[in-house]
Amino acid sequence: MGAFALLSSWIDAATTPKYRKKRKQFQTVELRVRMDCEGCERKVRNAVTSIKGVSTVEVERKQYKVTVTGYVDANKVLKRVRQTGKKAELWPYKPYHLVYYPYTAQVYDKKAPSGYVRNVDPTFPSYPHDSNNAHETYTSLFSDDNPNACTIM
Repeated sequence: MGAFALLSSWIDAATTPKYRKKRKQFQTVELRVRMDCEGCERKVRNAVTSIKGVSTVEVERKQYKVTVTGYVDANKVLKRVRQTGKKAELWPYKPYHLVYYPYTAQVYDKKAPSGYVRNVDPTFPSYPHDSNNAHETYTSLFSDDNPNACTIM
């Protein structure tokens, strides 16, 4: 039995590849692509659908948005769209209702589609009603060091 196990392990090692490709995850890639006409839209759609692993492509020309779903890499999709001659970038916007302070500097963008603001890392606390944070907020409201403190006192 020992010789048979050794022989079968050699055969298995010879027939299996030495490396295995890691399978890409199913994901949704959103891009902002400058498109003016139906020809531009068709060109981008055909370029993206030719990528291996793409399952669906949605193009919203008025918002300059292309949504690709499938087993794809975001950088490969971006590179393929740029090969068509179009200016493309990963979708830089976030829905308005998901942003805590939508009108802060560098977040509000006049070029953003309606209902969206620029996707920026929050500089403000993401959970303002946290129990530890609330105590600090209330104590600093009436502090002498706070220039915006209540002046009625």
